Amino acid sequence: MKNDLRKKKELPYILMGIPGVSIFFVFFIMPLLFTVRYSFFNWTNFSPDISFNGLDNYKKLFHDSTILYGIKNALVYAVVTVFLQSLIALPVSAALNTKFRGRNLFRATFFCPAVLSTLVVGYLWKYLLSASELGFINQVMNRIGVGTVNFLGDKRYALASIIFTQVWQWFGWSMVIYLGNLQSISGDLYEAASIDGAGTLRKFWHITIPGLAPALKINLITGMISGLKVFDIVISMTGGGPAHKTDTILTLMYAKFADGNYGYAAAFGIMFLLVSLVVSRVLLGLFGAWERRLGQ
Repeated sequence: MKNDLRKKKELPYILMGIPGVSIFFVFFIMPLLFTVRYSFFNWTNFSPDISFNGLDNYKKLFHDSTILYGIKNALVYAVVTVFLQSLIALPVSAALNTKFRGRNLFRATFFCPAVLSTLVVGYLWKYLLSASELGFINQVMNRIGVGTVNFLGDKRYALASIIFTQVWQWFGWSMVIYLGNLQSISGDLYEAASIDGAGTLRKFWHITIPGLAPALKINLITGMISGLKVFDIVISMTGGGPAHKTDTILTLMYAKFADGNYGYAAAFGIMFLLVSLVVSRVLLGLFGAWERRLGQ
């Protein structure tokens, strides 16, 4: 009787969970299984035959010089973007957590770019950074005598230009997460620190930063994963050029699909998944150790 009653109580929750689990299975698990399967096959647009070739696609990956560009660029993009976003968002969120006239306007202004489509932002900044006579920033630089800089066509500046646009777009998102966490930190801690004679910097370092551990964890881990799978901003601004200097793992995978090398592109996708899992595990381990130290 007790078991039957328990099953009746659990049945509505099971029924509510079925749609979500079904969607997850159909749109994630099944494509992942097919991708794993086809990564072991020689499947191209140039032959009607799909033949099993074992680990040949993976062996080919390690001899593909462009993949090194993709991994390097994705890691540099992810690390630098996440670091700069937090470097800007932390002090801005701390400042906007205080009471002053117009703070809601500043909050909305800084968050607005995060609402825009990344493709829209990419095409907007492609126009602004253009080396042609239509490029607004180069027009300003020519007016003040600096000269024209090919931000997106010069390998020295292309990746840095993309990183700049994404820091501009997404630091407001990080700021909102930090703001939400800041409002959960008790004001009594700051009052006690003031009584003990602690200054603003000491309060920030010893109270604010440890209190922001959950938000830092969310921002850094999600930011790193999003950085590793960067695609649309690169496609819209540089297309992976010049000379693969802004290519990432996903833009290379897209190029392989576009070329008709489907099995090889599937191997790219599995490699990206493994890299993401390793990076996520390392970050979770580091944050876990930091949180344990804070709890001591």
